[in-house]
Amino acid sequence: MSQIDELDEYDAELELRLKREYADVFPLFRYCVLTQEATYLCNSLERQYEPQAAYPFFHLVMEDVWVWDKNRPTRIIPRVEIHTTQDITVEVLRTDGAEGDAFDLQAGD
Repeated sequence: MSQIDELDEYDAELELRLKREYADVFPLFRYCVLTQEATYLCNSLERQYEPQAAYPFFHLVMEDVWVWDKNRPTRIIPRVEIHTTQDITVEVLRTDGAEGDAFDLQAGD
C-alpha cells in the first residue's frame, strides 16, 4: 500500500468517526448553525444583524458548541463568536420539546 493510499484511508476513517459522533451528539443540541466555514451545533444562540453601507454584517454568539471539524482534538467548545458578511443558516432543532424551523440570514437581504 502506498503512502497516498494510507493517507486516504486515514482521512476516510476520520470522516467516518466524525459522522458517527455527529449522529450521537445531534439530539443533545437545540440549534444547527451552517456557515461557509463550518457547521456548529449549540444550545444557546444570540444573533445580531448590523447593516453596513456596502454589505451586511452578522454577529453570532454561541455557547455549549460542537463543531464539525475532523482535525480538532476536541470538538466541544464553551463559546464561539462569528463575525461574517456571508450567508448563515440557522436550524432550530427543538424548542421546549417541539421540532422547530430553519431560517436564513442572507447577505443579500
